Amino acid sequence: MDLSQAVFSFKEILSNSNSNKEKFNGVIRVITHIDTDGLMAGSIMCKALKKIDCNFWISAVKQLEEPFLTQMVTEAREQKWPAVFFLDLGSGNLETIAKISEYSRVFILDHHEIQDYDKIKDKANIILANPMISNKEKISGAGVTYLFCKELNKNNKDLAQFAVLGMIGDLMDKEKDKRSNEIFEDARENGMQIKKGLTIFAGTRPIHKALEYSYSVFIPGVTGSCDGAYKFVDELSIKIKDERGYRTMVDLNEDEMSRLITAILLKRIGEGHNQDILGNVYLMKFYGHLFDGRELSAMINACGRLGQAELALAFALGSSEAKDQVETIYAKYKQHIIKSLNWIYENEKIQGNNYIIVNARNAIKDTIIGTVTSILASSSVYPKGTVLVGLAYREDDKIKVSARLSGSNIENNNNLFNLLKNIVGDIGGEVGGHANAAGCLINKSQENIFLDSLQKTMSLQQIKI
Repeated sequence: MDLSQAVFSFKEILSNSNSNKEKFNGVIRVITHIDTDGLMAGSIMCKALKKIDCNFWISAVKQLEEPFLTQMVTEAREQKWPAVFFLDLGSGNLETIAKISEYSRVFILDHHEIQDYDKIKDKANIILANPMISNKEKISGAGVTYLFCKELNKNNKDLAQFAVLGMIGDLMDKEKDKRSNEIFEDARENGMQIKKGLTIFAGTRPIHKALEYSYSVFIPGVTGSCDGAYKFVDELSIKIKDERGYRTMVDLNEDEMSRLITAILLKRIGEGHNQDILGNVYLMKFYGHLFDGRELSAMINACGRLGQAELALAFALGSSEAKDQVETIYAKYKQHIIKSLNWIYENEKIQGNNYIIVNARNAIKDTIIGTVTSILASSSVYPKGTVLVGLAYREDDKIKVSARLSGSNIENNNNLFNLLKNIVGDIGGEVGGHANAAGCLINKSQENIFLDSLQKTMSLQQIKI
């Protein structure tokens, strides 16, 4: 992935607009996604633009739907923005975005599957920086944005922790390559601590609460149960409180941590789960406090998923007023997640030899179905390679579909993006994503046709691991 062209082109805009050595007075338009990766990409770009005194206008969206893009074309013509950035999205909408490039120079910093690349590759006014073009580096949208901003100004290395949060949010912290390792090393040099431990959200929260909300590492009888989590810790003779208050994972000594890990492993193995519960824990200073990176990532994702993306951006950009509000939203979000997981476990699912379909309809929010499906995919409840598909109704006449492949580092001969693209191609809809994680939007009127087609396709076409 060569970012040099994109950086050179943007510097050209800045220098042309600033030929009289006056402050840049144009407005840079930024569009980003509402998940952690997108919001971190947006935060990186905002901070980088502030450093060079650029005015900007940022919006966070669920996905790039045609009405929004059509409006963007109109606004670009009227506003004549010097540059428009699409972060963590855009690669699947190149044909429409090309119309925006008739009025503004467009930069797409993304990592998703690319559609219609041949329609923009020769256009000088639209630049796509995406690892999928050539070498397929394992890097998220926030990672691409960080590397762009770092090349724009080396002083932007202090933004590396935001890129790490984006990588964590997209579950890419376990499959790093040379380029993504560079980002993690930059973050470490700027204060991030890396320790080995339990990969459980909220590692800096009270132990029993961390375990209760440990949906990243599913613990039978503990995850989602306040009483079960408290009893689990108490039976291990691990003190939950000391003279300073509730103890956290970070406070446990070596013997206590060993006992806790052994107990979790035994409980998971007894229920048929694997042993993949250990890994790197990323500790970051935020607002003067030490946070577990996975929890920070979840807090930011909570805001985006519950319609408060602007609050997440304010939080990331350092607004002390936003911090308490984010904590409140995060508490609600955790309840939504636990309630959604419990609903899935208690209700009937459509099952085949290599797939599980959860048709939640109105029982789970459309903005959360992707997160819940990802949790199921990483929970080891289902065998590696199982295709997990979740459906949830939106407030309009559409259905949000999220597909994930169970297990990490899976190599498959097919990919979920192509699977959904082929099915949606027959009934109409919008598709985006990656090989192991993809999604689409379909009309509610096509629900039964979609489900029938999905089941037939999955039954005939075994995804090979």
